[in-house]
Amino acid sequence: MLESHVIIHLFFAVIQFLTGVLANGIIVLVTGLDLIKQRKMMPLDLLLCCLAISRIGFQMVIFYVILAVLSLMELSPVAETFTLFLFVSESGLWLATWLSVFYCTKITTVIHPFFFWLKLRIPKLVPLLICGSLLYTSFTSVFHKKCSWTLFKKVWLGLFSPNVTIQMKELSTVHFAFLVTEFLLPLLIFLISALLLIFSLGRHTQQMINTVPGTRHPNTSVYFSVLLSTLSFLVLYLSQYMMAALIFSQISKVRQFIFLVSMLVFGSYPSGHSIILILGNPKLKQSAKKFFLHSKCCQ
Repeated sequence: MLESHVIIHLFFAVIQFLTGVLANGIIVLVTGLDLIKQRKMMPLDLLLCCLAISRIGFQMVIFYVILAVLSLMELSPVAETFTLFLFVSESGLWLATWLSVFYCTKITTVIHPFFFWLKLRIPKLVPLLICGSLLYTSFTSVFHKKCSWTLFKKVWLGLFSPNVTIQMKELSTVHFAFLVTEFLLPLLIFLISALLLIFSLGRHTQQMINTVPGTRHPNTSVYFSVLLSTLSFLVLYLSQYMMAALIFSQISKVRQFIFLVSMLVFGSYPSGHSIILILGNPKLKQSAKKFFLHSKCCQ
């Protein structure tokens, strides 16, 4: 008989997993059908498709780890398990960062030669950015295999042996510094692009509201919707780093409850942002409506 806290965590984990797989599956399905019909894929669709695929894998890894923590499944005690977790999480962060850069270059107006050059070249750069990110994360995941295995053992020991004092001497300072830098670099790029986009959208929205007092410009709601989506994305994106900082700062005394809550927050980011992307994209939103209507008709 499962305990009440296990049932509660399992319930939220299943809901989160199904929501994430469904939302990202819709993105993959819609962009994949466009590829079959048109024999090509637009840069934005390609970026969304790769991001959705990486997030489906990320949701699977998160769900697998949660089941193992709840003692409902045996977790293979090998270095590849944590290395895989690093790969799917870091690759998803990079792809989400490039998505923010793509939106920023297309919407934001900044008078600077480099920004103007990037605005013209970003569609052609998308495939290179995707391939480069995947190759980079693959290399760094293998490079940090020993480092990640050390972290994995220490976190796992802290979960199931709370009275054991864990020392961090086994972890190389160089490896740890590289690991922190690799996760801070996409955060820095994302923050720059997201803040530029938010300030630009906020300025455009305010200008439209003040253009004709007492009337509502037709594009005001569009800009306001994109602004809310970007702010939501920013909150979800930063929540991942906050949970990661919490785990690493408490690595010697991490407990199951903290770890499970952190995993749920980790999982809420890719599923929550994918839902925001669907609601903010007319094509994806229409396809999602058709999917749910078809599901109701079948029932």
